[in-house]
Amino acid sequence: MNADSARCGRRLPDDEANLVAEVFRMLADPTRVQILWALTTSEKSVNDLAAHVGKPASSVSQHLAKLRMARLVRTRREGTTIFYSLENNHVAQLVTDAVFNAEHAGPGIPGHHRDAAELATLHADVPATNGRRS
Repeated sequence: MNADSARCGRRLPDDEANLVAEVFRMLADPTRVQILWALTTSEKSVNDLAAHVGKPASSVSQHLAKLRMARLVRTRREGTTIFYSLENNHVAQLVTDAVFNAEHAGPGIPGHHRDAAELATLHADVPATNGRRS
């Protein structure tokens, strides 16, 4: 049994439970979930994230400020561009687990359980383009 496993059996102190609730409040907004999910693959600028989530950069910037205050994302400046990334691997795991758990609530086989063969079968009716755009 590791130290993390041993901690799971104890009662959370109120201040720690409040911090956990704040993290879940940050995840209660679909735009913030989309932002965090996008950041699980690589760091991105505000404009990259805005394009990814389909929201104005000003709106994404406000969400990022909240995520940064909650210590879920961090920043790195390169010239005049600020890049955002997840604060740590725990955030990446939390977001990934939340997405995978939500997939189990939907119909069919959750996306993260499908292998390439299953996906090929599911998309057999889609014509192949051999990498060319039509």
